[in-house]
Amino acid sequence: MQHNSRAAQSSITDSIIRSEQQVLMSTYARPPMVISHGKGVYLYDLEGRRYLDFVAGIAVNALGYGDPGVRRALDEQADRLWHCSNLYYTEPQVRLAEDLVRFTFADRVFFCNSGAEAIEGAIKCARRWANQVKGEENGEIIAFNNSFHGRTMGALSATGQPKFWEGFGPMVPGFCFAEYNDLSSVQALHNEKTCAILVEPVQGESGIHPASPEFLTGLRRLCSANRCLLIFDEIQCGLGRCGAFCAHERYGVTPDILTLAKPLAAGLPLGALLTRGEAGETFAVGSHGTTFGGGPLTTHVARYMIKRLREPGFLQGVNERGAHLRRGLEALARDFEEIVDVRGLGLMAGIDLTLDTKKIISHCCERGLLVCRAGENTIRFLPPLIVTNEEIDTALKLFREALDKERA
Repeated sequence: MQHNSRAAQSSITDSIIRSEQQVLMSTYARPPMVISHGKGVYLYDLEGRRYLDFVAGIAVNALGYGDPGVRRALDEQADRLWHCSNLYYTEPQVRLAEDLVRFTFADRVFFCNSGAEAIEGAIKCARRWANQVKGEENGEIIAFNNSFHGRTMGALSATGQPKFWEGFGPMVPGFCFAEYNDLSSVQALHNEKTCAILVEPVQGESGIHPASPEFLTGLRRLCSANRCLLIFDEIQCGLGRCGAFCAHERYGVTPDILTLAKPLAAGLPLGALLTRGEAGETFAVGSHGTTFGGGPLTTHVARYMIKRLREPGFLQGVNERGAHLRRGLEALARDFEEIVDVRGLGLMAGIDLTLDTKKIISHCCERGLLVCRAGENTIRFLPPLIVTNEEIDTALKLFREALDKERA
């Protein structure tokens, strides 16, 4: 009977995969499994296989799966109101904005649906500010090689990886690219037309590269001395991932504009644009908007997410478990010469390999561990922030087995 049940589930899996190939645009290379549900730090497929999830929806599911507080928050707001548009006031949106202002540098917030939308808002905000105070010809933005800011046209144009531009030109003009962690390269590009510098405190998609403290401090000084806006993209590295509420807090450097998204609403789509001072005064009625962004359901759930991050000991625990993960990866590096570097902050780690990373990810999946790539030669580890040391040890064991298989 159990064999028949597994065969039926396998048939459903095959059917879904075949249908996907016929009806969805082929923008993802997926493993041959269909995820059905999750619990804690584990995902399960239709055939009952369990996977230790060190992708977490690409740093989205910070509280894992099935968190009872998230469920309560969903139920509470679903019983009241899901959506009514931003033409009207709703309390959850205002309360969440109050929370973000209270716990960050910001004095103004704009809500949207995603990280890419938050970046689009940051670009518009910076250029509108420049138009008002520096003149419309002074709207150039310095970004960085190997950065990633999103797939929409403005965010894509600010992304310093030409492979993502292929087939989508022309790019939005007004962006130039300096070298990450090289202040002199920024200074060489900066001129009177520069209105902002856009940077990730930790470059995520290109391989988990943290900024040096001297670099971010230098960018702050450059912007302050030349009346430019400093924009931090913390879509992947923010909201607890690096062991602080916001990643820039670890550097002691404050931006003028900050973008947040991924874990903000614990798995629901929500992004935020945070500003201070003049930057937040540039948008006026009608100058920017969104249909779904900041709706009552997502913002109510996000308030619970913020509450969890602010609980005593939560972020300290992220740092402690992040250090445990880092030690484990460094121990692997001592045993495998194919691991050439280990990097990261908090529970955001990456390792560079001389082995085929796609094959390593496949071997991990076969063993019940989910990891993903960042760039061509880097595998990143982004577990839910609630992961335990025991679960980290299990992941490291499974990863070791995958390395052994690939180099055998």
